Amino acid sequence: MSMLEISNIDVYYGAIHAVRDISFHVEEGEIVTLIGANGAGKSTSLNTVAGLLRPKNGTITFEGESLVGVPAHKMAAKGIALCPEGRRIFQDMTVRENLEMGAFTRTDAEAKETMEKVFERFERLRERVNQRGGTLSGGEQQMLAMGRALMCKPKLLMLDEPSMGLAPLLVKEIFDIIQVLNDQGTTILLVEQNASMALSIADRAYVLETGSVARYGAASDLLHDERVRKAYLGG
Repeated sequence: MSMLEISNIDVYYGAIHAVRDISFHVEEGEIVTLIGANGAGKSTSLNTVAGLLRPKNGTITFEGESLVGVPAHKMAAKGIALCPEGRRIFQDMTVRENLEMGAFTRTDAEAKETMEKVFERFERLRERVNQRGGTLSGGEQQMLAMGRALMCKPKLLMLDEPSMGLAPLLVKEIFDIIQVLNDQGTTILLVEQNASMALSIADRAYVLETGSVARYGAASDLLHDERVRKAYLGG
């Protein structure tokens, strides 16, 4: 049994059929990435797993339990965290307050312990602990969004476009952190426009085109697939 199993889901925005009969799975300990052009259905798929959207058809199970109909605010208690596209931090709250918001399912003692681990991974957040989120740089805001997601100690961390808008050096730093988190036992489902970086760290990948899975396989194979290289890697 896979940790996360998505089977034949259809998702609509009104009359728009955004995701068409998509199936994919994530095994415990993996990094799985969804790549594709804008509008391919990548973020919609993540938001559906997170409970922000409800599929019209299909099933979603996490550790054997159905997630369909489970509201988004109950996902953290099940061990699922979403770091959303655009970071979505609380601009007027301090770094500490943003992190505390990610720990609403935990006891104060658990939250304190986890916050210290977040600061070990993101030293810049420790330095800015009393600074308002809206005054941080783009890279620091991404670190804060990831740190906030980690505060619930997720089994599955879903990352939606973590490199968006970041300078190349910061992109490398964020991807290095993703690999460390995975090495330390966090399973990761990654949506990313930077297909080359995503494929370089993932175990498996799914290529989405116009709401459907067009190709899938080992990330290393897709990284060297001629069609994928021409479409998404500039090769």
